[in-house]
Parts: sequence; structure tokens; C-alpha cells
Amino acid sequence: MESMDTFDLVDPDLRLLLQKVPVYDSASETLDGYRRRVVQAYASAKPPIHEEFIIPGPPGAPGVRVLLYRPPDGTASSPAVLSFHGGGYISGTADMVGASCRALADEHNVLVVNVDYRLAPETPFPGPLEDCYAALDWLHGECDALGVDPSRIIVMGGSAGGGLAAALALLARDRGRLPIRAQVLNYPMLDCRTGTRDAPIDNPVTGEFVWTRETNQQGWRAMRGDILIPPERIGHFAPALAEDLSGLPHTFIAVGALDLLLEEDAAYSLRLARAGVPVELHVYPGAIHGFKAAPGELAKQAEFDLRAALKRFFDPESTWKM
Repeated sequence: MESMDTFDLVDPDLRLLLQKVPVYDSASETLDGYRRRVVQAYASAKPPIHEEFIIPGPPGAPGVRVLLYRPPDGTASSPAVLSFHGGGYISGTADMVGASCRALADEHNVLVVNVDYRLAPETPFPGPLEDCYAALDWLHGECDALGVDPSRIIVMGGSAGGGLAAALALLARDRGRLPIRAQVLNYPMLDCRTGTRDAPIDNPVTGEFVWTRETNQQGWRAMRGDILIPPERIGHFAPALAEDLSGLPHTFIAVGALDLLLEEDAAYSLRLARAGVPVELHVYPGAIHGFKAAPGELAKQAEFDLRAALKRFFDPESTWKM
């Protein structure tokens, strides 16, 4: 099903974003060209202060580049956020979300580790996810040196980064070594069926702008690659396909009402709730994919909701069962 004309439903503050966000058309542009446009669109005039490390990667793979944003008043038991950038699994860099990582570290007095995972199609599944797991493993191993409380590590990402954060929460649960306190998922990519005939629901009001059915499938095809994904790993590839969501950490999900990913994100939230996972879902009217990048009342409201959730997640006195 094709999306319908929804321009009149788009929040007025977001209409300018439609002219600025790069959209990939493989028929008229190379992937390298698209990647350059994405980086340029998010380039900071003044790169935020951070530290850079190359940490051990997955077995047999290169090291993983991470950017560290230290809290202004760190203690011996600061919370930490492991952050993953968006880009549809095929584009983006850790640097392009540096400003938001710096702001997060400053506002919440937390350590932020921003992961520059490998991209598809050059590195399909499970490579990007295993890079993220390697970063989580490294962070846990360096908690003492970094002044981090290992019981207050949160995974966080937007779009493809949100999908990786959700997949990492599943992978960490299944391997049983590295605890995660919460997952913060901003319009996450969770379901490889969205945009195909196999989609459980094809909502015609979603997906007209920024992230379409076609671009969604380009990203998922690149991430899948040519390998046959074994059944026990299908949820690590596409979290929406995981059979069991029990035992996952507290979850915050934000998505726009016009976002192609609305249906899969709402469905995942309901499944988490049915599995006994505390979940908070926010759907913003008139919001398209990536809406938090545009100034306006919706972005302000989304930031307010996120700050409130993070305050709860970071609270060392929380009595939540983790």
C-alpha cells in the first residue's frame, strides 16, 4: 500500500525539516554520495568536546571507535549512556550526534559513550550489532576507571540506532553477562517487514516523508546481506521478530504519528507490556521520522518526556526490579 497525501497533517514546525533531511534514492545517487549528504546535514560548526578511543571489537573484527563525553561533575558512581546514531543501517557516523551526546552528558551529569559501529552493506548483520555489544562489554569492564555505576547503564538510539539498542538489549539478555538498566528508543527500526507485503499492518497515513517504505527496505536489505539468519538470532536482527520479550529492561519509546515506524513501535510497546516489561510509549501528533531534529513545540515536548524518563532511570534509589 502506498502512503496517502499527508502534508496537511504534518506539524507546521516540521515542514521545513522536509527540505533539509537527505533521502536516499539508489536509482539516482550512489550510497557514498548519500552518506556524504547525511554527514553534511548534521555537521556541527564547532565539534563538541569529547575523547576518542579505539576499543577491542568483536572476535576477528577491527576495533570499534567510540567517542566519550564525560559528565561535568563526575563521581565514582555516575550513570552512563551507550548511544547509537541513526542512518538506516547504511549511513551516519557517531560524530553527527555529538552535539546531542554532549548536551546529554552536561544536563544529566552522566558519561555518554557514542559508538561508531560499522555500516551495511559492507558489514551486514551481525557485524554492526556485535560492534555495539563489544562497546557494552568494554564499558562494563572500564566502569571503575571511568567512574561509572555498572547498575545504571542505559542503551539509547534513534532510528537504526534505536533498532540496534533494542537488539542489544535482547542480545545482552540472552548472553546473560552484561546488565542494562533501561533502553531508550527514539523512532526505532524494529521490523524488517515494514514496507513489504508481509507487514502486519500497512498504515497509509504513515511513511510519506523522510523515511519511506522504499528507503526502509533498502536499509533492511543491506543489513540482512546474503547470509541465512538462524532462527535463534532473528530477534537480534529485527527485534519485532523476537518470540520472547520477557526479562528486558525498562523501556522508553518515542515515535511520530506520521512516521512509517509508528505501527511497529506501538506493537513492540504492547508486546513488552504483555511480557511484564515496564514500558512508556509516546506518540506525537503531526510528527514525522526524525522530528526531534527540528526546533519547535513537538521537539520540546519530546525532550521534556525524555528528561523525565531519564531522571527515573538514573535514580540510584529506584526500587524497580532490574
